[in-house]
Amino acid sequence: VQLQASGGGLVQPGGSLRLSCVASGSIFSDMGWYRQAPGKQRELVAALGSSGLTNYVDSVKGRFTISRADDKNTVYLQMNGLKPEDTAVYFCYARTVVNPMVYWGQGTLVTVSS
Repeated sequence: VQLQASGGGLVQPGGSLRLSCVASGSIFSDMGWYRQAPGKQRELVAALGSSGLTNYVDSVKGRFTISRADDKNTVYLQMNGLKPEDTAVYFCYARTVVNPMVYWGQGTLVTVSS
């Protein structure tokens, strides 16, 4: 199983980015994104269950949207209205259906700064 995340970068406050994560090697149920800012613990940003239910951390509600491609192996995180406090390394994850385990992508850095 492999997860490849992309889409991070430097953006000004108020800007937008879209993160992508392509998973391969299995069939996946839940997928989502965590982030880890310098000196802070990793936190769940957005999750998308196999039923389509979504869950967001309060600080990103109304600004971030998680979605999944039709092939079910790619998860996106559309981030609008970015704030400096969104600066972090973003990690995608995916849970396999068979022998359920959680796998992680390598992380992509998002920097929000003027």
